[in-house]
Amino acid sequence: MKPVARFAAALLGSVFAAGLYAGAANAEVTVLGWPGGPEETALRAAADAYNAKDDVSEENRVELLFFNRDGFWDKLQADLAAGSDAFDLNLLATYSIGRYAPFMEPVELSDEAQALYGDAVLSTMQFDGKQYGVPTDLSLHFMYYRKDLIDALMSDDDARARYAEISKEHLGTAMEPKNPDEWTWDDYAATALYFTKAVNPDSPTRYGTVLQMKNLLFNIMVWQSTARSYGGDWMDADGKITVDSEAFRKGLELYKKLYDAGATPRDSLSYEFAEANAAYAAGQVAAMVQWNAAAADLTSAEKSPAVGEVTATIAPPTGPEARATHIHGLGLGLNKSAENKEGAKAFLKWLSTEEAALIYARAGGAPALSADAVSAVAEERPDLVQLGEYAGAYGYVMNGGASANALAIYELQAKEFTGYWSGQQDLDTALANVEKGMADLLK
Repeated sequence: MKPVARFAAALLGSVFAAGLYAGAANAEVTVLGWPGGPEETALRAAADAYNAKDDVSEENRVELLFFNRDGFWDKLQADLAAGSDAFDLNLLATYSIGRYAPFMEPVELSDEAQALYGDAVLSTMQFDGKQYGVPTDLSLHFMYYRKDLIDALMSDDDARARYAEISKEHLGTAMEPKNPDEWTWDDYAATALYFTKAVNPDSPTRYGTVLQMKNLLFNIMVWQSTARSYGGDWMDADGKITVDSEAFRKGLELYKKLYDAGATPRDSLSYEFAEANAAYAAGQVAAMVQWNAAAADLTSAEKSPAVGEVTATIAPPTGPEARATHIHGLGLGLNKSAENKEGAKAFLKWLSTEEAALIYARAGGAPALSADAVSAVAEERPDLVQLGEYAGAYGYVMNGGASANALAIYELQAKEFTGYWSGQQDLDTALANVEKGMADLLK
């Protein structure tokens, strides 16, 4: 019997909490999942399907374990480090794999996994060249834009002429409006400026875009695809830190230019996911880069009546080196101290098959699947079509983005880059501070 009471007490710090999970003590393969939301619902559906299989013995049935999200990652690390055998499989995230890898074992996925997910998606569960988990849910970025506004701009000669004037004045080149799927970051900037009343009094929207500039690590994940598309990375192949580069400068200056021009709300320095969504849903924004998780709300006429029917999504704009979107995933990996390793490995192998992925997707999860695999659920989950396509074609993980201190690096960049955007320090100082801090964190 697994000491779940000891596990829960260590994580939650109370005898009462230990009792909440005592029911999992009889499980032969215990899986610690992400509580609440579609991830839990999808994992429950997958576990039920697995347990119902004829070839799954009673001693290898899966039991799920959940607890509060508050402090989840720190609690998990403490228990893994203590060698707890209360769970066989546990949740992983791309940006935290490095913290947990010393206490976990690499895993072997099914023969279908490569074709099912592709290299970019599989890489979200890799560390030091080894596969540590099955990628179950993926997050990346879409460009959300108002089809009605772009169509009107493209079909109006006077508007096109004004667009050229504005781009010439602010970006140094007279530009032509384009289909958003063909945008470079300069096209995005020109469009954002055109649809900003402070720049163009005739604009139908107050702001051309909305930027998430709060001192928050997840906002840097949204921003950094600008730098990546110019060829930027955290480190080169030899481990040299490379953030003080033209690529990072271009991306940082883009945000600064749009903020200073009033193309995003002045209080954007306090914006993150919810605030950006609210601004866009109010009908006062022409386009924005946002997490794919916003699609269900922002493209719904019921949930976002002002914009739902006229909003489309595409991949973020391209740069001279690439079209890119940050990706990170949630997944499940193997605890080094697991009691039932063979049963756990068998479940992981099945979870990385097409059969399991489709069950997971139909239950509300967000796996990034290949074009062939996702076609089976395309009608009921159209968002997953773009998710898989963009992840495979444009997805990246920064070199070092899965290291033990990845989250601390994002926090460092958020602090310094927000300081630059807000005018508290110049760009050279911000980049120098980031390089110095990263050198310490990546030792």
